[in-house]
Order: sequence, then structure tokens, then C-alpha cells
Amino acid sequence: MNLSRNTYLEVDLEKIKNNVKNIIAKFPEYKYHFGVVKANCYGLDNESLAVTKAILDGGCNYIAVATLEEAIRIREKFKEIPILVLGHINKEHIKEAIEYNITITIHSEDCLEEILAQNLNGLKAHIKINTGMNRLGINKNLKYLYDKCINNNINVEGIFTHIYNASNETDYNKQIEIFENLLKEIDISKVPIIHISASEALTNYKKVEEANGCRLGIIMYGFSKKMELESPVRLVSEIVQIHSLKKGEVVRI
Repeated sequence: MNLSRNTYLEVDLEKIKNNVKNIIAKFPEYKYHFGVVKANCYGLDNESLAVTKAILDGGCNYIAVATLEEAIRIREKFKEIPILVLGHINKEHIKEAIEYNITITIHSEDCLEEILAQNLNGLKAHIKINTGMNRLGINKNLKYLYDKCINNNINVEGIFTHIYNASNETDYNKQIEIFENLLKEIDISKVPIIHISASEALTNYKKVEEANGCRLGIIMYGFSKKMELESPVRLVSEIVQIHSLKKGEVVRI
């Protein structure tokens, strides 16, 4: 609450939980429903992690975050839920990921080499494929990267990508084709989790055959053109003065 202006953001946890339940009920064909709670649940969570708890209570069985710091904060409260860091983790902090049982993203050959140089044991990872967003991820040599992980006792728990411009079917189909072609390089029956669709792609397209995971982001807060979900957030303030204006007068900022 802003004490000087009596304005605050109100978050209805029950609505978030119900949204998650309804989304999972609509897409039960996925085994893994990731709750993406990066940036403190897009700015809605607080130190109590109440929003994250509502998402878990709604049925998400995996949590995804952007940074290791976010992951550790969640791990300290939720001891059992698997947590994936979607972003880069500096090599000097990889040991902390193992210590806190946090899954990391391997997004390049250089990233893997930095990890292997530390001679660590017990690391869980997802490999990210770049299908066109051009931030993190590989767009070739999946077999090389995968085999090198396995041969060095890295538990490759998952492989994923992030779809850009998911509202455009042509762009979507091109990215799925890139992803599927790379998956053909390895035996994906040995990879427990394949996740592709985030909020918009999830509601716009049918499940990709290889995928058994999806990621729920802003859709959990009611942002969807395809589903009737509740908005759990409202900005509350107070009226401090009312003016009666004549036609042609303006309110100046």
C-alpha cells in the first residue's frame, strides 16, 4: 500500500488458483504444467510467495523462473516442487543449483563447457533450442550437446523452446518444424519432459505430438483471447475531488 496516496494493487488468490485449475482441465493431455513465476509472478507476488502457492494449489506441478535468485527464494519455502531456471546461470553459481536441487538450462556449447570444467555431480538440466527468438538456445548439433551431457553424467531431464509471435500460424509452424527436426537427432523416449507451448501458443494450437509439457504464464492471470478466465487483479484507490467541467474544458496532466 502507498500510505501517502491510499492506492494499492489487490490480488485475488482464489481466482488465480481457479484459473490454473481451469487451464489444466482444458489441457489435460499435458503431463507437466509449468507455472512461470518469473519477476515475482509478473510483479504480483510478495515476500510471502502467496501467488506462487496459489499457482501450486491450482495444480501446476513444476515451477519455472528467470534467475537462480528467484529459484532459491522459492526453494526455501517449497521444498519438493521441481524448479527450472529458464535463463543463464553464471558458472560460479552452478554449485548452488545442485545444492538447492534446482534444474538449469543449457543453452549453448560454451555454456556446457563452462559447466563441465567444474567437474560437478548431480546436475539436472533442460536443453533449450532456439527456433527463431534468437535469445538463448542452440539451432544445430543437438545430438552433440545431448550426448556430451549424458557422457558427463548430466541428467538431461528436458528439452524445450520458446515460440515467438505465436499468433502468426506461419511463424509458429516454421518454429515447430525446426524443433521437431532437431529432436530427430536423438532418442527422445529417453528425455522425460519436452515442453514447447507457453500461454499464447498453448491456446492457439493443438498439442505437438512430442510434447508432454506446457508453460503457463500470463494466462494464469486471465490474459487470454481463447479462454474465459477471471481477472484476479484490480487497482484500488480513492476519489479525493470531483470537478464539474463545461463542454470544451480539459483535465490537464
